[in-house]
Amino acid sequence: MVKNNFSQINSSINAKLLGFMPDEKEVFCYTMANKKGAEVSIMNYGATIMSLKIPLATGEKIDVVLGFDTLEDYINSYNLPSPPYFGTTVGRFAGRINNAEFFLNGKRNFLNKNHGEHNLHGGILGFSRKFWKVIESTSDENPSITFEYVSQNNDENFPGELTVQVRYTLTEENELQVIFTATTSEDTIVNLTQHSYFNLDGHTNAISNQSLIINSKKIVETNKELIPTGNFVSLNNHPFDFAAAKPIPTFIDNTFVLENENAATLISEKNRLKLSVITDQPAVHIYVGGNCFDKIKGKENADYHPKSGICFETQNFPDAPNHVCFPNSILKKGEQYNHQTTFKFENI
Repeated sequence: MVKNNFSQINSSINAKLLGFMPDEKEVFCYTMANKKGAEVSIMNYGATIMSLKIPLATGEKIDVVLGFDTLEDYINSYNLPSPPYFGTTVGRFAGRINNAEFFLNGKRNFLNKNHGEHNLHGGILGFSRKFWKVIESTSDENPSITFEYVSQNNDENFPGELTVQVRYTLTEENELQVIFTATTSEDTIVNLTQHSYFNLDGHTNAISNQSLIINSKKIVETNKELIPTGNFVSLNNHPFDFAAAKPIPTFIDNTFVLENENAATLISEKNRLKLSVITDQPAVHIYVGGNCFDKIKGKENADYHPKSGICFETQNFPDAPNHVCFPNSILKKGEQYNHQTTFKFENI
């Protein structure tokens, strides 16, 4: 049995044993709260957000992210027809890589194919399915917890040993800050994201009655397999122009090019709650989904369906290594990857 090192966890962060991975590593759920009553629970399988409870003006507290009750359900969810990646840290490369290959320093790299002929969200056993070690925590104002994973050279055929850290901080302003850093032993490609599905009406409800704002004037054009063509589509007179608040569409799976750090806003009139997504990344991939195909129950016995939640995957453009006009996705040896996203909740 492999013990998890969580001796540095502060007494104000509750650590609960969830179970064991196939290699017998112990998986814990770590829960921290701020003084306003907001509470987040994160486990070290996939550095995954399991729940995020936000207090409403009424005094009620609601869980605004989709998830499962047990570690076993998270592990089994990867056998679903379309794995949902509920709350996980996605890497090494979020999104699709065309034909699961890319050139780097003049060499063609062939990745594992896990989405037809393509590589999706890091491959067959991406970061979402790995054991992350807790390396630090704080319990003062704005409690935080930091997870680390070391991805070996040629993991899923990506070059370089990549050391990744993700720090979650719950501020007294009801913000969940997510900070990724990474370093590599040799040049590689990196694109990390946080893959929570949000629902401000509560995770057991449909997302349909909430409103969406996206600070974008164009989306990445894709083919029928959702692979970028290298071109962009203007959002002028486009159904996905969300410059002003309007209802969430039934289906959306698109990468929006961001104008500035204020990426998107989600609004629930029912709960008088607003979520602002703030990021230093060049894009946000927005996806409505959560379907568990009546095979796995969600938390509180929820039946998750195709309109259960909405993802704000702040990141670089999908397939960026294969398009010179896309932002750089290469992390060089001796440099550091940095990514910061804040999910800010406010009563309105």
